[in-house]
Amino acid sequence: MFGTGSSSGRFLSQQSVRGLLSLVSAHRIVFTVLWSLVFAFLVLSQLRSVERLRNLLWGNNLLGATLPLYRPVAFNLTDFGGVGDGVTVNTEAFKRAVAAISKFENRGGAQLNLLPGRWLTGPFNLTSHMTIFLDQHAVILGITDEKQWPLMPPLPSYGHGRELKGPRYGSLIQGQNLVDVVITGNNGTIDGQGQPWWTKFRKRSLSYTRGPLVQLMWSKDIKISNITLKNSPFWTVHPYDCKNVTIANVTILTPVFGAPNTDGIDPDSCEDVVIEDCYIRVGDDGIAIKSGWDQYGMKYAKPSTNILIRNVTICSLVSAGVSIGSEMSGGVSNVTVENVRIWSSRRGLRIKTAAGRGGYVRNISYRNVSLDDVRVGIVIKTDYNEHPDDGFDPTAIPNIDNITYDGIHGERVQVPVRLQGSEDVPVKGISFHDMSIGLAYVKKHHFQCSFVEGRVIGSVYPIPCDNLDRYDEHGRLAMRSASQNVSDIDYYM
Repeated sequence: MFGTGSSSGRFLSQQSVRGLLSLVSAHRIVFTVLWSLVFAFLVLSQLRSVERLRNLLWGNNLLGATLPLYRPVAFNLTDFGGVGDGVTVNTEAFKRAVAAISKFENRGGAQLNLLPGRWLTGPFNLTSHMTIFLDQHAVILGITDEKQWPLMPPLPSYGHGRELKGPRYGSLIQGQNLVDVVITGNNGTIDGQGQPWWTKFRKRSLSYTRGPLVQLMWSKDIKISNITLKNSPFWTVHPYDCKNVTIANVTILTPVFGAPNTDGIDPDSCEDVVIEDCYIRVGDDGIAIKSGWDQYGMKYAKPSTNILIRNVTICSLVSAGVSIGSEMSGGVSNVTVENVRIWSSRRGLRIKTAAGRGGYVRNISYRNVSLDDVRVGIVIKTDYNEHPDDGFDPTAIPNIDNITYDGIHGERVQVPVRLQGSEDVPVKGISFHDMSIGLAYVKKHHFQCSFVEGRVIGSVYPIPCDNLDRYDEHGRLAMRSASQNVSDIDYYM
């Protein structure tokens, strides 16, 4: 009996062990399954469309699948025969890609990914509802042979090419009559390889006006962000007669010497524009707001309006940080420039025009602007006498009114203010408040004025010109000027 009981005990003990092992195994399986489900959920949550899942499972666009997806469908340029070796010309690959993307217009559009590589190309057009995404170390290179750049008619508000009469070269990346276009990336680069263009321009060996790097015309809902643009043959970004344009977190670079007319961003007859969080170091104006040239601009009659420029850093050794004009014949209004730093520049904030331009510059507000190592800080120039042809009307006088400078500070500025109106083109409605600019050296004429009407509110340094009325900090008139037409302009700087 005792022996039998002992054997039964051992049997029960073995059963308990087996049961415990089975229970542990079952829990391990359940844990593994649950962990697998959690992992799968995390992966699937990152997939933003069925197309992205298909790409991952079947290998189409496998390398590009790790890039952010902003459209229902994404392609790589390599899907269309693109080769990123810096030697192969990819113009036709880009054209095939754009043609394919255009078929998704009614389905939310599509995205073209540029993976790391050097993608040499001639000019190509974009299409509506398209995103170009340039990954880090992806570079679009502009071909340097001008024979590969197609010619386009002059812009209607200019009448001629800006540099030479007749047609003009197109831009590297361009589009007309588009809606919903995005050029973005992980700080990829578009490089216009402008050096041959600059050399030929200086030698006067070009037959037509150079083309911008990026130019979108008669389009709306445009966004350019998170990329570097460099070495443009001419103006870098030129939205023309566009609406709802955002340019954000963009770096724009050209040599500060020897790269003529390489403006950074030139909104031209555009409405509802935001330029923010950009770094611009170029061979001409950092930002130049335009609206057509003399009689052609007046006839086209499309103003630039509702423009916000903020949180931008600009260097322009040979020109100005932020300019309005000189081509402003369609009018410029409702512009705000705020939280901007301009350093190592020839001019800081500039408005330039002339008799013959017509049009207007009004309701312009500059706030919280820093000027560091600038030759002339604030400039209004009314004799910028460059005209498209002899057909301009010298009696077409531009109107300059309601220009406000508030919170302007700086150091190492040679001439803080130069407001040069004239008997034909007076400057009206100027206002200064909270301005203190440190001088580069002692000079007799720090605050220069000619045919200017306006006011100074509170404390402003250097001492303002006599042309302006004086108000105290509470906005009460302290002294009325009787010298608006006094001219005290020194062109030494």
